[in-house]
Amino acid sequence: MEIGNGYEISPRKAEYLKYLWGKGGRVRTTDIAREFSVDPSTITKTIQELSETGFVTHEPYRGISLTVTGNRYAEYLIKRHRILSLMLTHYGFSHEQACAEASRFESMVSKEAIDRICAAMGHPGQGICGEITHNDGCLNQKPTQ
Repeated sequence: MEIGNGYEISPRKAEYLKYLWGKGGRVRTTDIAREFSVDPSTITKTIQELSETGFVTHEPYRGISLTVTGNRYAEYLIKRHRILSLMLTHYGFSHEQACAEASRFESMVSKEAIDRICAAMGHPGQGICGEITHNDGCLNQKPTQ
């Protein structure tokens, strides 16, 4: 799946993908339910939907893991958060405020906007939350005048 406008999935599903990426391997449904304070049956339904779209694989009693496509998309979602958080610190937000504020609206920001912001910022390699990767083609974007 090509990364499109950046909001192909719901904000909650995006959070699950970022969580799975951060864990770096198989995760149990109960772990996700505990992390997000939701019922395991809700997680199971959502994971099934993510599996149908090709983002995760789910083996009952063995766990959930990202597919290659899911990993690539999760990397983009994390980059989007880190770019927006870093941008907000340039406008006087503390690191904590910037991270919280970016979480509120990041799902509404397109890939094109992230690519342009990233280019305008000089394609930073480090955000306030961690490394910013550029595996999604944003380096092809030239800074806007």
